[in-house]
Amino acid sequence: MTMIRRSFLASLAAASLAVAAGPAFARQLSLGEISNYLNQLQSASSGFTQINGDGSIQTGTMYIKRPGRIRFEYQGDRSMMIAGGGQVAVFDARSNTGPERYPLNQTPLNIILERNVDLGRAGMVTGHTSDGTKTTVTAQDPAHPEYGSIQMVFTADPVELRQWIVTDDAGQKTTVVLNDLRPGASISDSKFNIRSEMSKW
Repeated sequence: MTMIRRSFLASLAAASLAVAAGPAFARQLSLGEISNYLNQLQSASSGFTQINGDGSIQTGTMYIKRPGRIRFEYQGDRSMMIAGGGQVAVFDARSNTGPERYPLNQTPLNIILERNVDLGRAGMVTGHTSDGTKTTVTAQDPAHPEYGSIQMVFTADPVELRQWIVTDDAGQKTTVVLNDLRPGASISDSKFNIRSEMSKW
């Protein structure tokens, strides 16, 4: 329990340093600037630290290829989460059953994976603030707010996504802190092929 608590505190410190690394007193980004940034982020890879709702910590590598595709590979075992083909599949190395699957458009992550991100849509953004170093935007599917929300943190000049917090339909929060985000990464489509991964599982 002590090790988990120390890891948790270390991860929070790393998150704070990552966000604070942006320019001091950075301007607040507009919703249009953020939408344009996400639309131009066609592919990227990054290390990440994930803080789960139960306080547990996971680390690994994330790959994103818009529209509609993202992959989290968790360090330490074969666990992963893949979005592709309109579906999300969670591969849990501790489970004796196959991956859990559900539609991508019923998850808050779909908001940043859409082909055309438009945060200016009526009812999509429920929060848009700046603390002088970063801009925080909270968004939901305006047609289905019951699916949950995603709170995204950006730094400016240049604009960069630093972390997000997904609140799911059950109210569980999952924080993902990105480190060393590398836009324009060359990523094979096979990384997002859920059926292919299921055949190897």
